[in-house]
Amino acid sequence: MSQFPVEARHAIPGIAEIVPGQNSQPKIQITTPAANAEIYLHGAQITSWQPAGQQEVLFLSSQSRFEDGKAIRGGIPICFPWFRDLPRAKSDDPKAPAHGLVRTRDWQLDAIAQLNETVVVTLSTASDESTRAWFTHDYRATLRITVGVSLQLEFTAANTGETAFQFEVALHTYNRVADATNLTIHGLDQTAYLDNRDNNASKRQSGDFHFTRDTDNAYLNTQSPVAILDPSLHRRIRLEKQGSLSTVVWNPWQEDAAKLADLGDTEWTQFACVEAANILSAAVPLHPGEEHTTTAVITVENF
Repeated sequence: MSQFPVEARHAIPGIAEIVPGQNSQPKIQITTPAANAEIYLHGAQITSWQPAGQQEVLFLSSQSRFEDGKAIRGGIPICFPWFRDLPRAKSDDPKAPAHGLVRTRDWQLDAIAQLNETVVVTLSTASDESTRAWFTHDYRATLRITVGVSLQLEFTAANTGETAFQFEVALHTYNRVADATNLTIHGLDQTAYLDNRDNNASKRQSGDFHFTRDTDNAYLNTQSPVAILDPSLHRRIRLEKQGSLSTVVWNPWQEDAAKLADLGDTEWTQFACVEAANILSAAVPLHPGEEHTTTAVITVENF
């Protein structure tokens, strides 16, 4: 009998099993001819996706914590309903959790379905008394993950309360790379961005992007695809998105990485975060009864 009888009723034998993960936390293990993947109920977080014939696409820290109330370092954390730190104007407590409320919570597994060569997993979480300590509005968040030769995430936030609110969201993808210092990120030329390492100064990208230092850029009004070209792995990771007007590019580099207890000393070189988002000026307003979906589609090809 499964250790997780409630979730196990959604399992598809041999294809999508609910099994113990790190620290015995439940995870969905997906095995198909098209791709393998792992999704933790904690944070509704994808921690592994490997299409057939490819190396692992997502980075997961060897030091990542799999603990209640702690975020998993790597994979694709869901940042909602704020990104980075909660503005002090919205809370008197400086200890408000970074990157929102949902990446450290256990989500409910609503459904698993097999559609042709893909597996679709639907998870959800909702506001309660504990979330209202930081975010006074009522919401329901749903994540629909489609695993196949591409990886698709559809994050839907619904306003289930009686007052309007704004929210930020980021599908905070840790793309696994051979060497972050030897990458080209294509698709952001001439795009305005805010540089969080320089007090959110407004700047403009000139040409392709290359990591040369710690980076935390929020590119504005972005709707076109972005691609990470990794010459060492001879592959291209492509991000397409809908319902998203921000693209975040992040790597902490050596000095800031050393401050992260859940990241190995040299692991900062092994990932590049390029993520679909709606943050800062692109925060999404929702009136009661409204919802908004942010979609990211990741594909991989060799070159």
